[in-house]
Amino acid sequence: MNPFYKNLALWMVIGLIVILLFNLFQAKESPRDEVVFSDFLKKVEAGEVREVILRGNAVTGKLASGEAFRTTTADYPDLIKTLKDRGVRISVKTMDGAPGYFAIFLQWVPMLLFIGVWIFFMRQMQGGGAKALSFGKARARLISEKQNKITFQDVAGVEEAKEELREIIEFLKDPPKFQKLGGKIPKGVLLVGPPGTGKTLLAKAIAGEANVPFFSISGSDFVEMFVGVGASRVRDLFEQGKKHAPCIIFMDEIDAVGRHRGAGLGGGHDEREQTLNQLLVEMDGFETNEGVILIAATNRPDVLDPALLRPGRFDRHVVVARPDVKGREEILKVHTRRIPLAPNVELKVLARGTPGFSGADLANLVNEAALLAARQDKKSVEMIDFENAKDKVLMGVERRSMIISESEKKIIAYHEAGHALVADLLPGTDPLHKVTIIPRGRALGLTQQLPTDDKYNYSKEYLVNRITILLGGRAAEEIVLQQQTTGAGDDLEKATDMARKMVCEWGMSEKMGPLTFGKSEEHIFLGREMSRPKDYSEDTAILIDAEIKRIVTDSASSARHMLEANLEKLHALARALLERESLDGEEIARILRARPYQEAPAPA
Repeated sequence: MNPFYKNLALWMVIGLIVILLFNLFQAKESPRDEVVFSDFLKKVEAGEVREVILRGNAVTGKLASGEAFRTTTADYPDLIKTLKDRGVRISVKTMDGAPGYFAIFLQWVPMLLFIGVWIFFMRQMQGGGAKALSFGKARARLISEKQNKITFQDVAGVEEAKEELREIIEFLKDPPKFQKLGGKIPKGVLLVGPPGTGKTLLAKAIAGEANVPFFSISGSDFVEMFVGVGASRVRDLFEQGKKHAPCIIFMDEIDAVGRHRGAGLGGGHDEREQTLNQLLVEMDGFETNEGVILIAATNRPDVLDPALLRPGRFDRHVVVARPDVKGREEILKVHTRRIPLAPNVELKVLARGTPGFSGADLANLVNEAALLAARQDKKSVEMIDFENAKDKVLMGVERRSMIISESEKKIIAYHEAGHALVADLLPGTDPLHKVTIIPRGRALGLTQQLPTDDKYNYSKEYLVNRITILLGGRAAEEIVLQQQTTGAGDDLEKATDMARKMVCEWGMSEKMGPLTFGKSEEHIFLGREMSRPKDYSEDTAILIDAEIKRIVTDSASSARHMLEANLEKLHALARALLERESLDGEEIARILRARPYQEAPAPA
């Protein structure tokens, strides 16, 4: 039935009920003390009337017995004389329209309130998808082809994932191509990867590529304060999917409902577990959902229930990793398609200078560069804008308004010069990109290194060098200024943490051997590392602490020896920082190569 006619019929019924109720109230308004005029005259003659109030043709008053009455007079000229002769107290009031309107208003107030409440309830029922009575309905959004304009051309840097998903789209478009060889359509695909790598964007691209209905829902949409609602919504979601099969259902952040069972605060009757159980049954239970493919995304696959990850439920696990150099260049091309670029912009150079950036980081970088160029009224975005945007993303916003005294500025300059000089002297370290003593973010100064290539594996020598560079700032303060400051706090924390991992996790200590100590335990319900149980003796703990201390102190000693052997270069670098505040890699190399290089003696 047409919704318009449905609503029209509903309002007609409401209007009819209102009229009937009004007539009913009007009928009931006829008071019991209404007196016929002839009887009123008889009561006056008999002396039974004590007082009257005349208001036009309406007469109200009280009898001698105290009872109230009312009547309506005809054109009776002797009424006043008769009342006066019988000693009746007479009051006369003018006919004022206000009391009549007020009386009508008072009569209609209950009816108006009733109508208002009724309209509010009906709107809640209709406009909100029957919110008042539809807790168990799934909140999935059906995306049509016209609504979604994103395709695989808008997704770059994840070619392997695109191939896996393109195969599923081809299966949905042409099932016989795969079925003639006995192949079955996958029931579920799990997209796994760090935040910002494009998992949700891939799902949108699937919706744009596939000529099938696409339902989108978040894992948190199943979570509700009412018991049983999550399981009911899962059932409703798959019922909708079956009606539109073949179709794709995309569930973002599935770890909101798919965590390990048996770890909830409510035990086996935990509401989240009921939702997960229903999801497991719908994906691979007695009732098969042919043609319904579930694609889910998460960045925490380690907390998902094993029953959810097995073949038959999520048949394929597609890793959406951070892009490599080539992938970053392709992503930058996608995001700069609608941005006017200056001729000096080299996306390949930008891709090389942004190792570890995800797709979301690169999109933010391009946006920041465009905003910086627009702020300076430029016609196009230049390479310097991208460089400034990269510094802003990596190191934070410059806080030039922060007032720093000359003595503090000198401490910061020597601290950063110590980092930079040790990084330049040590072999095999990442090249220096920029050194600055302008406060950025939460740091008073920064020394930034950028690797030339993407690194996936780190050697012991590289890690020791990293610790030595971290401790170079404190060493410079001690050598030149003969003092220690709180500026090295973050460096010391990072150095200690890295040394601990070398000893306890990576087996990089000759004294402790190729062993790991302390297995990290995660509280599944909270989904984060809560404790590191001690699975070793007190004697071993003492040895671990001693080995961590040895690695850090040896690195500190190496940094100190290097700086003492190249003190002139340290002074030159600090003077340049005090003068210019920021130095890039080329300027640092020019300053350091201007003086003869001295090999640092080996630490004793």
